[in-house]
Amino acid sequence: MAYSSRCFFFVSVALLLQFLIAPASSLPLKSTQYIDDLCKMPSIDDKPFCLQTLTSYQRAMYAGSSITLAEVVISGLLVSHDQKTMRFALVTSAKQPPSIKTQFLTSWSYFRTIGFSLAKAYDELPVSPRSATYDAMSCTNQITKVLNLIGKNQDVASKTLIEMTMRMKKLLPLGVAAAQAVAG
Repeated sequence: MAYSSRCFFFVSVALLLQFLIAPASSLPLKSTQYIDDLCKMPSIDDKPFCLQTLTSYQRAMYAGSSITLAEVVISGLLVSHDQKTMRFALVTSAKQPPSIKTQFLTSWSYFRTIGFSLAKAYDELPVSPRSATYDAMSCTNQITKVLNLIGKNQDVASKTLIEMTMRMKKLLPLGVAAAQAVAG
């Protein structure tokens, strides 16, 4: 009797897994269509970068709709990178001479503004995707300010901040396009 109940249990689990695994395995195929559509948007200049970035990001691969993909891109890629860059600017500023320290703190402030704009874009996606698009696009001005402020410096920390800022500049069109895709 104990053998048959264990056998029944394992057969039941095996059947259940087949139903659960089949839909999960089809998710990436559907999600890749959202990714392909996003990367074909006119605001995306570097389509190979877009495809490589999003297909290698697991959360994007499992996005079940264009709005979910937009939320993942904004919160997972852009906000995450913005927070990393803010931390770097703030921590590194303490180790810099006064003139560069001021530049790093000002850069931190610009990235904080980017974070606020991205948070606003994320919140607006479901109700006003056009406003979300505008908020994501407005981050370009802050990125330009950082590049103009730090770009002339030759020290290692400044070069690292520039690299992080350039990465944000490259990621930002993905967020803009994602919001545009939701707007239709």
